[in-house]
Amino acid sequence: MSTSLRVVYMGTPAFAVEGLRSIVASHHKLIAVFTAPDKPAGRGKKLRPSAVKEEAVRLELPLFQPEKLTAAETSATLREMNPDVIVVVAFRMLPKSIWSIPRLGTFNLHASLLPQYRGAAPIHWSIINGEKQTGLTTFFIDEKIDTGALLFQEKIEILPEETTGELSNRMQAISGKLIVKTLHALANGTAVAIPQPDAKKMMLAPKLSKANTRINWSNLGQSIVNKIHGLNPFPAAWTILEAEKEIYIKMKRAHFVSGNPMDTPGTVHVDKNQVYISVSDGYVYVDELQLPNKKSMETAALLRGYEFPKNSRVV
Repeated sequence: MSTSLRVVYMGTPAFAVEGLRSIVASHHKLIAVFTAPDKPAGRGKKLRPSAVKEEAVRLELPLFQPEKLTAAETSATLREMNPDVIVVVAFRMLPKSIWSIPRLGTFNLHASLLPQYRGAAPIHWSIINGEKQTGLTTFFIDEKIDTGALLFQEKIEILPEETTGELSNRMQAISGKLIVKTLHALANGTAVAIPQPDAKKMMLAPKLSKANTRINWSNLGQSIVNKIHGLNPFPAAWTILEAEKEIYIKMKRAHFVSGNPMDTPGTVHVDKNQVYISVSDGYVYVDELQLPNKKSMETAALLRGYEFPKNSRVV
């Protein structure tokens, strides 16, 4: 067994919880958890803790929620802890005054096979772009975003019609093992850091926005389906249903059937319990969607209580 390391863990969303649990279950010593400050959420705007905070509180771990990572007191607090290593999963960009503190360095778990899909939303974009394979990477943090030397990688196949939520859950389940594997290698001196290779074609994973999550119905049908699945469950692909008034709709699940539509892309068809939309190379069948101020519903169930306007289209 390798030497027990003094570990500081930094993470915020549910994706980072498994890594926290795995370190606690290992022989390494988790000396502190850092997460984002509580944020207002919901209609009442009540302060809501992060998923990592909830787990840290449940496990009775020392918890820190600094507003500014660049504050002198934050780095001073970390230096006093004297960690051997800092582990980062879905947190914030760290200043050098933080990541340079541990004697063994600071490593991040990223949800792609770096150098591909550097950025904030690697799982989303891997599905949006129709990738067949992705993975997890541990790498040392340096001055730039997601560019540090690689430690370990784990390949993961993307299943047909898989959503970001489903893939994320599968990746979470194995993320802790890769983190602990990396800690063991650092502890016993067998870790080999390899500079990231230059990729001939670099795919990036930028932040998701209102603009890049809107569906373009002039695109090919399967690419539209990939976008719908890649943005499920959050933030969701969206479109506008043009009728007497414009209706904002979120699309959650769909499938594509090739064909030669005679009508304009974006034309909405309703047939019994199905809604399908014309695209240039066939039809996108909408299997699950969400109307404003309503819960997400399977299309067949929605049509039992909702009637699409005649001659409607989406844009």
